[in-house]
Amino acid sequence: MEKQFWRERWQNRELGWHLPFVNPVLKRNLPGLNPAAGARVFVPLCGKTLDIRWLLEQGFTVVGAELSERAVRELFEELGFEPVVTSWDGGHCWHHGDLTVFQGDLFALTAAEPGPVDLVYDRAALVALPEPLRARYAPHLATLTGNAPQLLISFEYDPAEMDGPPFPVQPDEIHRLYGDRYTLEELSRQEVIDSQDRFKEAGVTSFVQVAWRLNPLK
Repeated sequence: MEKQFWRERWQNRELGWHLPFVNPVLKRNLPGLNPAAGARVFVPLCGKTLDIRWLLEQGFTVVGAELSERAVRELFEELGFEPVVTSWDGGHCWHHGDLTVFQGDLFALTAAEPGPVDLVYDRAALVALPEPLRARYAPHLATLTGNAPQLLISFEYDPAEMDGPPFPVQPDEIHRLYGDRYTLEELSRQEVIDSQDRFKEAGVTSFVQVAWRLNPLK
């Protein structure tokens, strides 16, 4: 997607992907990944998700990446944090306590910026990208985070019924994108169309949320 598309979505408050609660997939599945106390969790395309507050409350260090400056500003405001803002090659780095967010182009990030990562929580990044960008994103994220384990959320629906984003990503594509670096385990599969009024109005008949666990190959 063009960067301007996402900036306009934030500017126009078209935030249908922003959940007003902590994602149950995260709360249900994170313990099974056995993260160490104080683990460093990377959240790509984080927006202002409430999941970040929850992760911080569990004692984790959180590093996010987000294109929209407005999203990052609102994230820190809603957390009640006064960030220190510095520059990096791709944009600005916002930091307070155990939270750091790199605002700018995710593809400009290198492993040097976020530093060591213990776990990736991809709640809305892969599904936000069209297929050509997904093919670029998956290996970039793996390299960026040193092949850290991932908790990945994907969606499945008939693309003939709706244009993304979010985009449907089928299991065969998940395996194609990640199978050379990770073992993949499907953790859960849930039909959520009844809680997605905007998709029902668009004519979508089934919208399945899938949680994946990605463990690096030895």
